[in-house]
Amino acid sequence: MNIDIAIELNHENMDNNATEIQAVEALARDVAAGEVKPTPIKNEDVAWVQRWLNERAGCDLVVDGVWGTASRAAFLSAFAYRHAPAITRAELLQIAHELGDVDTRRIEAVAKVESNGSGWFESGLPKILYERHKFWKHVRNVAARVVSWFANPQAGGYTMDINKNGINDSWEKLAFAMGKDPLAALKSVSIGKFQVLGEHYAQCGYDHPIEMLWAASRSELAQYQMLRDYILHVADLKPEFLALSRHADTNRAFARGYNGVKYEKYAYHTKLADALA
Repeated sequence: MNIDIAIELNHENMDNNATEIQAVEALARDVAAGEVKPTPIKNEDVAWVQRWLNERAGCDLVVDGVWGTASRAAFLSAFAYRHAPAITRAELLQIAHELGDVDTRRIEAVAKVESNGSGWFESGLPKILYERHKFWKHVRNVAARVVSWFANPQAGGYTMDINKNGINDSWEKLAFAMGKDPLAALKSVSIGKFQVLGEHYAQCGYDHPIEMLWAASRSELAQYQMLRDYILHVADLKPEFLALSRHADTNRAFARGYNGVKYEKYAYHTKLADALA
């Protein structure tokens, strides 16, 4: 290329860059002066989640408070994690000690009986169970209480992948409910290996249920800590936990407190005894 032409093109690029910089600076001055108003946020709660996903999970969402396809996809992608470390023997023993026990026999028995295998789905998303009646209860805007796939005053609708799109239905319901009331939605899922409800986030030491769900996605230890905190701070079952033994009758109090009044129908007290045998 001729040297004179190259110099001329370089000057053109510099002029274009300077023009762009001046335009940005002018826009910033107009915004500061109130002459150009920023794009209004449609839903501040949704915008908060979008910011959280950008800052905590490295997403690149437009923070506009609109919970559309891109936000739902980013949410699902952010919580799918296939490299969560398994709990170690030392960590499990520490959990047992924090429950007042001397070894891991009881906590391992509870884990065997009260969990359904891994704390993650094959997709890498942590196991959750979405409770549509909980969302109905927790939602703050009465106008959002409209019977739908993810909102209902009655419990039920427990499906795995009813629309055959490859997304676990509990996660899909949660992703849609997030667009209506994120806090209510996150409080309405049972989380992880031991299915601790998001509504118990404060008793489990979290500032927000999204942090509780995030922790469960990243670590099996976190899921065991939720079990510990449920026993200690939610159900107040420490004495009943320490009474667990190979004798089914001594396990009734814990089974009733952890599984509810129908514990006997599913023989949880007997299963705990078998796990400790």
